[in-house]
Amino acid sequence: MNEFRQRPRGTFINTANWEELYILSKHWKSDLLFYKEDSNFLHRLIKKYFIWLTKSKNIEMVRKIEIKVNKINKECETLLNRVNEHIKLFETIEKDQELKDDTIFRREHERLEDEISKFVKEFRENRKEVFKITEYVVDSEQLVSILE
Repeated sequence: MNEFRQRPRGTFINTANWEELYILSKHWKSDLLFYKEDSNFLHRLIKKYFIWLTKSKNIEMVRKIEIKVNKINKECETLLNRVNEHIKLFETIEKDQELKDDTIFRREHERLEDEISKFVKEFRENRKEVFKITEYVVDSEQLVSILE
């Protein structure tokens, strides 16, 4: 479960046609847009409970997780920009037939996918941590009674 890549192992990256690579890139973009929205939700969740905190230990825990959420947000934005540029490059390659066998492009495609895979793993771990801390803070601060 440590691998989140969407392409088959082996020589797929070298043998896939351009349409398959393009479709895969569009899936990356869609997934990253989802993660961006989800990250925004996590950020709002943190802000919602932060105002009710009274215990310094809880405040520190929430600040640390907020820093991680902000970092993930920036990583997502960076990857999204890179995927958008990658998709634009497909259009250029489609117009210039000489570039279609470019191994440098395929290597970049593979590298980008590996970075997205790593990001997804980090994002999921971060998300679990946000919910775990939120649950702990709600219980330890007795926020349930305040929010009812």
